[in-house]
Amino acid sequence: MRRDVFQAIADPIRRDIIELVSTESLSVNEVAEKFEISRPAISKHLKILNECGIIEIHKKGRERFCLIQPKNLLPAFLWIEQYQKLWEDKIDSFENYLMELKNRNNG
Repeated sequence: MRRDVFQAIADPIRRDIIELVSTESLSVNEVAEKFEISRPAISKHLKILNECGIIEIHKKGRERFCLIQPKNLLPAFLWIEQYQKLWEDKIDSFENYLMELKNRNNG
């Protein structure tokens, strides 16, 4: 089964892992230490992130290190970005409505 970026970011733990490794390469053990779930569960999340191309796992000696592949998050970013204008317009409209109500009540 081929996984995609949307499956990778669908789980909050995987999003937390992405955030962790976005600033530095961490060993699998360092990633696991940040969570209160089992090591096998973390390994499963890392495997999914690896299959989706979001992280690469490199072996150095006996340790495995997780390295972010940010370009592979681009499809999710582009998909979300298309809705940014829509939501900005809705929020602006709501803000204008609130200001109008405030002015009516104060006037």
